[in-house]
Amino acid sequence: MPAAASSSAYDVLLLDFGGVCLLNPVELHAKAERLLGLAAGTITWMGPLDPSTDELWQRMIANDGVNEREYWTMRGEEVGRLAGQDMTRSEYMRLLYDPPTPDLVRPEATATVEAAFAAGFGVSVLTNDMRAFHGPTWEKGIPLLQRVDHIVDCSDTHILKPDPRAFQRAVDMVGVAADRMLFIDDQPINVQGALDAGLDAMWFDIANAATAWAEVGERLGITQ
Repeated sequence: MPAAASSSAYDVLLLDFGGVCLLNPVELHAKAERLLGLAAGTITWMGPLDPSTDELWQRMIANDGVNEREYWTMRGEEVGRLAGQDMTRSEYMRLLYDPPTPDLVRPEATATVEAAFAAGFGVSVLTNDMRAFHGPTWEKGIPLLQRVDHIVDCSDTHILKPDPRAFQRAVDMVGVAADRMLFIDDQPINVQGALDAGLDAMWFDIANAATAWAEVGERLGITQ
């Protein structure tokens, strides 16, 4: 491993994917409205961009009887009703994310991952829902996902973050000690789960995504 990485507190950058790398569905409201023939501004809940508009998001973040999969199931159904149709969570995700294209990924994510690789770090993904939300082949269309060392998708085992077994699976697959990993996630409950599992972890603020990615770079000691 190059000296730049070996002198760091970390060997591996471990990333959540949705929200951290992939645009959150609330950032694609305009796309949903256009594709469904809805007037601009019809969808008013803004999730992580403005939690004050979204009581359901607040409940999810507080772990108050709503998990992330349930949240997006309910939101997909709601968007369907606005358009006068039935819509499942999978159909909502296909509306927003199919076909997979590079513009769906934050450019800061790609830049930071490339800088991390150049500095000698490993980069892997630990996600709860990618294949559950997007299907088993969608990831092949996302260049960033073809670039990383490992994709640990909890959809395969149904043992989801923040369960400590999800983090241990990532540690085992990546082959690096937990305390040599920096984990990034937009859900506070998952950040705490990573810390409890022995990883270092950082909460990713989707409302200030560019600043959050700059902080990731600072934590690794890299420039983009």
